[in-house]
Amino acid sequence: MAQHTTIQVSKEARDHLAQVAKDRGLTLGQLVEQLAAEQPTAEQIAERVAATRKALRERMGCTLTDEEFDNGPDVLANVYAMAAEKAHARRGHAA
Repeated sequence: MAQHTTIQVSKEARDHLAQVAKDRGLTLGQLVEQLAAEQPTAEQIAERVAATRKALRERMGCTLTDEEFDNGPDVLANVYAMAAEKAHARRGHAA
């Protein structure tokens, strides 16, 4: 059985979350569990960044160093945008 604890929040926050939970057909505890599960920790974010960079290097031939990734523009967003443009172009040609 899972252990439980108490989280202190303002009455307004509790009431708001209770309404959100009700609207979603959840208990307040289930909603808080769901919200917590959706929020990555700093360590999880760092692991995802490292994995994404590794995949870019291995699969797409990206030669940027970690320093270049960190100091450059939002490279990942640019990569996603380029991939989306390519996918969109392919769909346009297939039609």
